Amino acid sequence: MPANLQSFGFPPFTRAVKQLVYVCVAVFVASFFLARYQPGFMERILETAALVPGAVINGYPDMPIPHIWQLVTYGFIHDPGGVGHILFNMLSLWMFGATLEQGWGYRKFMEFYFFCIVGAALVTIAFSYAGLLGLTPATMTFGASGGIYGLIVAFGIIYAEMRVFVFGIFPLKAKWLAIIWVGIALFGALSERGGVANIAHLGGAAFGYFYLRFMPRGGVPFVVSERYYGIRNWYHRRKRKQAQKKFEVYMGKMDRKQYFDEHGNYRDPDERKGNGDGGGKWVN
Repeated sequence: MPANLQSFGFPPFTRAVKQLVYVCVAVFVASFFLARYQPGFMERILETAALVPGAVINGYPDMPIPHIWQLVTYGFIHDPGGVGHILFNMLSLWMFGATLEQGWGYRKFMEFYFFCIVGAALVTIAFSYAGLLGLTPATMTFGASGGIYGLIVAFGIIYAEMRVFVFGIFPLKAKWLAIIWVGIALFGALSERGGVANIAHLGGAAFGYFYLRFMPRGGVPFVVSERYYGIRNWYHRRKRKQAQKKFEVYMGKMDRKQYFDEHGNYRDPDERKGNGDGGGKWVN
């Protein structure tokens, strides 16, 4: 049966989805206990691993290096104060991600997911430094929602006509589900200050759409390799041009008639030297 005509049920627990869920759940369990018994230590973990735009760019006074790793690590942290946040994200990751992984394979799925996670972080940082929608460089963001929204957008595009049963009761086409969820995030971003990180949701959705529409078939590695080889080829062309100019300057200082005839052909050394009595032949 074509994928766009299927009814959406519970997919298998695929390899990449399983790994992501296990890591997120393990981090959540550890956070749950640390928040209750070691709150100071948990706060320090959040400052280090959650997304804080100012820390990503400048670090902290006691560690003044850019916390670049936060672009990824924030996606594994969820609110330790309740299970609602992680439950929604993990169920969505399983329901939408497993179906996409079955079609894409492990490597492409992981690439797409982290592309959306990092993209959501970059959008959040840009908005925070622009001072838009109540965000500041000190605003802390965590959760896998950026990647989840990217998966929802991808699912809505690839399996647009597939019926999804909302709450197991109401049938809804995947494309409309994706539009509704992105619309809710957009409404939340424009109407609230703080709380749920709707900017990260929208950033993940936007990067997911960009990946599907504009990324070459080979994905990010292809783009990086093409850029690498393009720069390398440009460097070698530049070196060849420099060598050519040096050769032309050198030849301009030499008597070209000594090495080339009137037609531009190279003259044999034997003809030029005429050394000894060997009939004009070169003699050592």
